[in-house]
Amino acid sequence: MCHEAFGGQLSVSLPPSLAPYLPRTLLGASELLRAGRMSRSRRRDSPPPSPPPPPLLGVRRVGEMEHEEDDRPERAEPLTDAEREIIQDTWGRVYENCEDVGVSVLIRFFVNFPSAKQYFSQFQDMEDPEEMERSSQLRHHARRVMNAINTVVENLHDPEKVSAVLGLVGKAHALKHKVEPMYFKILSGVMLEVLSEDFPEYFPVEVQEVWSKLMGALYWHVTGAYTEVGWVQVSSSAV
Repeated sequence: MCHEAFGGQLSVSLPPSLAPYLPRTLLGASELLRAGRMSRSRRRDSPPPSPPPPPLLGVRRVGEMEHEEDDRPERAEPLTDAEREIIQDTWGRVYENCEDVGVSVLIRFFVNFPSAKQYFSQFQDMEDPEEMERSSQLRHHARRVMNAINTVVENLHDPEKVSAVLGLVGKAHALKHKVEPMYFKILSGVMLEVLSEDFPEYFPVEVQEVWSKLMGALYWHVTGAYTEVGWVQVSSSAV
């Protein structure tokens, strides 16, 4: 279970190799997250998955990043009441398996983007996905990630609280952990990929598009916190 308390202009230059993991609301593309997949799925009793959707959700093809603007993304349009309901309903399905889902997301994130492990001394030397899955430290961080998202989802009716929560997340990662903000962008794409694969009956194309809109809004708030504290970009060439 994942029940635990959650307590200038930004410029991010991304290499083309990151394109397969960036949500559409952040890059404005329509290709499904396909690259770098790790074959790892959980079996569950559920209706047979619907046929795979056409390419969608969230990414530009490799090479389409070359002329992307480096400015902070424009603020996304607010979610409608119907979109909030969709997110809260589908998240309820996911959160029933929050720890396993969070672990799946982090494993794929670290396997496909190993440079992200530099910020985690507890498991930065792990290479084997099975070893990562057994790691109590990784599971703890997976719960924190899922609980942070749960706090946001539960408070979508309260924009000020959502902004405050994401502001705390952004400032902590900028000032304490020194994490490059682009990793939030990458992680959001990985999470959308895992959700669409593991819960195909609940994440058809239309639902993925709504979630992509939410992820774009979350990223906007987080990068705003980075800007507020005067974040100075560090080279992203290590990714």
